[in-house]
Amino acid sequence: MTTLRRIPKAARQVAAKPLLQPDLFLFSFPLRVYYENTDAGGVVYHAEYLKFLERARTEWLRHLGFTHQLLEKKFGVALILSQVAVDFVKPAKLDDAIAVGVEIESLGRVRVIFHQEIRREEEVLVRARITVACVSCGTMKPSEIPQEVRKKLEAAT
Repeated sequence: MTTLRRIPKAARQVAAKPLLQPDLFLFSFPLRVYYENTDAGGVVYHAEYLKFLERARTEWLRHLGFTHQLLEKKFGVALILSQVAVDFVKPAKLDDAIAVGVEIESLGRVRVIFHQEIRREEEVLVRARITVACVSCGTMKPSEIPQEVRKKLEAAT
C-alpha cells in the first residue's frame, strides 16, 4: 500500500483563484462541485475526483508556462498518466467549494510523481499519488522530459 503525505497546514485553505505558494512549492486550484459531478445522492461520483486531479495538474502546468498543446508542438512529447493511487477519505457534496493541491513528490528523467489532495477548507477529502510519464507523440514510447520543462519542474520541487 502506498503511503500518501499530508499537504502542509498553511496550504489547506480553499483559494478563490489558482495560487502558487513558492515557500511550500504547492499549487492549489479551486473548484465547485456541480450537479453533473454527483450521483443521485448528491455525493461526488468517484471517477469525478480523477477529473478534478487532472484539471489541477493541467492548470499547474499552464501556470508554469506550458500547455499540453505546446509540449506536443514545440517538443513532440506528451505527459500521460501511468499510475494512480487514491485514498477516498470523505465525500464531497453538491455545491461544495473544494481545492485541489498539486505538489511534486519526485522527478525522474521520464516520470514525475505528484502528491495531490482535494480539500474542503481544512478537511481532507481525497489523497492521491499520481505518476505521469513523458512520451514521444510519434511513437508513444518513453522520452526524456525536455530540458526547458525540467528546469521549471525542478524549481517547483
